[in-house]
Parts: sequence; structure tokens; C-alpha cells
Amino acid sequence: MHQARLSHPVAPGIFAIPIPIPYPFRYVNVYLLLPPPLSTGGPVLVDCALDTPEARAALEGALREHGLGYGDLEALLLTHHHPDHYGLAGLIEQAGVSVYMLDIEEERGHIFWTQAEAMNQAGMAFFRRHGVTDEYLAGLEKELALTRSRVHPVRNPRTFPDGVVLEWAGTRLRVVWVPGHADGQAMFLREEDGVLLAGDQILEKISPNIGRWAYAYPNPLAHYLASLEKTRGLGARLALPGHYRPIADIPGRVAELRAHHQERLAFLEGLLSPEPQTAWQLSLALFPGELSLAQRRFAWAETLAHLEYLVEAGRAVPVELEGILHYRR
Repeated sequence: MHQARLSHPVAPGIFAIPIPIPYPFRYVNVYLLLPPPLSTGGPVLVDCALDTPEARAALEGALREHGLGYGDLEALLLTHHHPDHYGLAGLIEQAGVSVYMLDIEEERGHIFWTQAEAMNQAGMAFFRRHGVTDEYLAGLEKELALTRSRVHPVRNPRTFPDGVVLEWAGTRLRVVWVPGHADGQAMFLREEDGVLLAGDQILEKISPNIGRWAYAYPNPLAHYLASLEKTRGLGARLALPGHYRPIADIPGRVAELRAHHQERLAFLEGLLSPEPQTAWQLSLALFPGELSLAQRRFAWAETLAHLEYLVEAGRAVPVELEGILHYRR
């Protein structure tokens, strides 16, 4: 009986490696780019995963299918700093691999892992300012500590700017900056055949989390909606996303995601009343039901992102009461 392969081809010279992660997504897609015969370039990995025994086994096993180990990679390219895409990056770097990210992500996302104490303090203060309860915050600190234990920060990141063409694995990849899901999220477009390594910019089944965090740009939803238009305008024919299956109809999926956020904005606006409410209170109504600590955190951040959009559009009014920010219509 043949053992199932841990990687599979999704485009010429590109193999997808689904790696298990302890989140509702269940898997993150890592992509291995192999150079064509007689090419001078070496293999390149796009993204990695959290450091769990299951993730390491899946990634290392998939590389072995191609006769590779970490040290055989020419580079690791990161789409963004979120732990399911970044966690093993420091270990891969220790094998002598250069790790690259968008210059903006080094400044705004990478610091979440390298300045842990400052980021924790800023985050907790930000949560409290928006009405998150102390009971929830106690559990959140434990959850964040567990996540940090599974992340190995890159010590000497190398950067690239938006719009530059990278020549890796015998091919050319144009960098496309798409802020929203992360301030410095990058996509990589192979212009010769329209294959787009899309990170978490567009996903097949759900909308990427568009959250407002203490260290992030204000009004991330406005950035994301603009980034969706930028994505649609690339003319790419196939998106290889960070989760779920490849997307062939990119304009169609962009339209669905835009419609989803417009519906959510309208629903949230309907929850506003003359009585001020915190983002935490509104998140419980916008995302009802039992959610895990992590899911509730993302729900709160998504609610706040939509509230900031409504405020900028003149459709909601912020009100500060005893140091806590509230919102009313």
C-alpha cells in the first residue's frame, strides 16, 4: 500500500504542502517552488507553520519527498507575520536559509514576536480601552503565551519592497503589497502564467480575519477593501491561498468578499443605538454563540475594524466614558 504524499502539484513547478495547525482552519498551505532543470536557482519555500510536532513532521516529510531538508532551501519567503505562516521561520533560518518579508512587515508585524513584552502591554491596554473584560483577558494572556512558545522569530530578516520582481527558483515573482489582514501582507505574482501566491488575502470558504490590533494601521477594513480591488486588477488566473483550495475565479471571489463586508457593516450599524456600547459588547451580538478564546479575540478585533470603518464613514459616533471607548449611532 502506497503512503499518501504530503505535497501535491498545484501549478507548474509549485507544490502545495498542507500543514496541520491547531486552529479552526485545520491546515495552512505552504508552497514549495522547485526550479526547472538546468536552472541556477534553488528551491524556495513560501510560508511555514507553527512549531508543533505535527507541523514539523508534515513540513519535513514533504521536503523529504523532494530530496530536501531545510538547509537545501535557497530562501523562505513570508507573506505575513501571523503565527501559522511564520512560526517555524526562525528554525529554518538557523539551518542557514535566508528569510525574506516585505519591508513594511518587518517594521509593523515582525516586531510582534521580537518585542514581546512591549507588544503584550500595548495589546492588553488596547483591549481594556475597548471594554474587554478582565476575566477574558486572564485567559487570553495564557493563550498568547502558548502561541509565543510555538513561534521562533527570525533574527536577521531580509526585506523586499512593494512592486519589486524577485528572481527565485528559476522564475520571476512580482511582490504585491495588500494591507488589511496584516499591515505588511505580501502576495507573489508569477506574471508569466498568472499564478498568484496569495497568502491570506483571499480564501475560498471564508473571509480572512480583518481585525484592528494595538500595533496595526487604523481602519484596516478600508485598507482591505482597497487591497481587494488591487488584487482583482492584477489579472491573475489562479490564486494559491494560505488556507483551503486554489481559487480560479479571482474577480468573482473578490466580489463575494466585498459583498460580505458590506453586509456585515450594515448589520453592525443596525446594532448601534443611542445608548453607547463598547466594541466588546457589540462583538457579542455580531458574533453570538460559544467561541473559543482565540475565536472570541478575532471576533472582537473584526468588530472593532468594522466600527472604525463606520466612524470614518460618518455612520457611527465614538464616545469615551470613564476611559473606555464606546460607540453609538
